[in-house]
Amino acid sequence: MSPVYINSATCISVQDTLNENFIQNLKPEHSTQVLKAIEPNYKEFIPPAASRRMSKTVKMSSVASKHALQEAGIENPDAIIVGTGMGCSQDSEKFLKNVLDNDEEFLTPTFFIQSTHNTVAGQIALGLQCHAYNFTYVNTSSSLEFAFLDAKLQINDGEAENVLVGSADEQTDRTMQLYKLNKTIKKEENLPVDYLNSTTDGVMWGEGASFFVLGKDKAENHYAQLHDIQISNKLDLDKTQQFIEGFLAKNNLTANDIDAVILGFSGDSKSDVYYTKAMNVFEDSALLYYKHLSGEFNTASGFSTFIACHILKNQEIPEVMMINDLKKEEVKNILLYNHLGGNDHSLVLLGKA
Repeated sequence: MSPVYINSATCISVQDTLNENFIQNLKPEHSTQVLKAIEPNYKEFIPPAASRRMSKTVKMSSVASKHALQEAGIENPDAIIVGTGMGCSQDSEKFLKNVLDNDEEFLTPTFFIQSTHNTVAGQIALGLQCHAYNFTYVNTSSSLEFAFLDAKLQINDGEAENVLVGSADEQTDRTMQLYKLNKTIKKEENLPVDYLNSTTDGVMWGEGASFFVLGKDKAENHYAQLHDIQISNKLDLDKTQQFIEGFLAKNNLTANDIDAVILGFSGDSKSDVYYTKAMNVFEDSALLYYKHLSGEFNTASGFSTFIACHILKNQEIPEVMMINDLKKEEVKNILLYNHLGGNDHSLVLLGKA
């Protein structure tokens, strides 16, 4: 298979990740149940009349995708592939509220049309007047990974040279209320969260949008090489080590070849045990975590991918992410391991390009 390069990386998150110096300004969050994304001034990117009709997900994705394409020097990609867990849930809630308030009569279709999960990819394509391959993956916490896998296949099969890949998820008031009721979100009395040694269930919920341009060739300011991806919907806890080592062996690597591992510790004591098991595989690697910076959500792995790209490009590991004190002189290979609540496990292998 021919190599696939990540030629740009953009992220809108609960951190100020659109700022060039964001690495120095990363601030961990331990005491807030629901974390809000730091949004840009949309007027600089989207006409106000159009912006009023867009949901938060669409607006974040429009800005992030524009940034990513500009950074890669691409005007029109050969494909647009987006992963999302919840889609445009704000408009979904508005539509359902209208159904209830109007006794299922006299409904306008606008909110329904804008609530579909593929709205993000469609709006980006409309803005670019791009008629190329356009696809959306809705696979909970592995949505972005499926999008990456599709893009990699598109490039390897000669169907595309440059692919815009992204992920986005937003919060809505009603969904957050339900998540608090079913204990997905941590109770207030269990805050602040000790992410690495939590004894309570639940997470702090975040949101955000991350976009990348994958290319057949290296761009001048490339970030990384996307080596491989593996996804498993269900995984027995005692098979965690086998899952990781099998993936590395497939890529002719051992644990000693991995310079840094980014784990998705979320503060949920039930599901974080998978990451604890994974740590035992990597005795000589830098161990990192990130959801104390981004919060947990369906496509939180977009944040970790964005951070990994910067680590590989700048050879700088943020201190606030470190679990152990080990630092390699050169970071060549990074492994990303993520799941959501113990389901949809994904491994992504990135390398220095």
